[in-house]
Amino acid sequence: MAAHIHIVGASSSGTTTLGSALAARLAGAHLDTDSFFWEATDPPFTAKRPEAERVALMEAALEGAPSWVISGSLIGWGDVFVPRFDLVAFLHVPQEVRMARLMARERERYGAAIEPGGAMHDQHLEFLAWAQAYEVPGFPGRSLERHRAWLVTLSCPVIEIVGTPSLEDSVARVMAAL
Repeated sequence: MAAHIHIVGASSSGTTTLGSALAARLAGAHLDTDSFFWEATDPPFTAKRPEAERVALMEAALEGAPSWVISGSLIGWGDVFVPRFDLVAFLHVPQEVRMARLMARERERYGAAIEPGGAMHDQHLEFLAWAQAYEVPGFPGRSLERHRAWLVTLSCPVIEIVGTPSLEDSVARVMAAL
């Protein structure tokens, strides 16, 4: 079965994990928006790629893939892909769970560099503040408010996965919605 799915949610909501599992299940391509949004830098996630380049790179990656899953956020730059979606799954995970996952991921990726006095400590604190603001009304970055407003504009089916179901349960819910 060919499918074109977008998985969206807050940072550390599990979009990449679910996207990867769904792509494997569909024998399709998995594209994470961060790979297209950000230039390859050291440290990572410090230089945004120009929008036209992001779109061109993603177009090339999708070319010839009968099935694909895009995880992450396309809001503000990826509208060209929206008409191709067969389904969008929105992940809404409690903030305390997301932030615990985020801290664990950051420690695993960067270790001592994010600790006080570390080379990435200030960047780490800024990122945490950004991620924590997801549910704050009026926050101009990636936010629950912006995601909900965007989701209602879509013409394809949208499912919402709330809480922390198992990966297997989330995959089953998405597959059943196709």
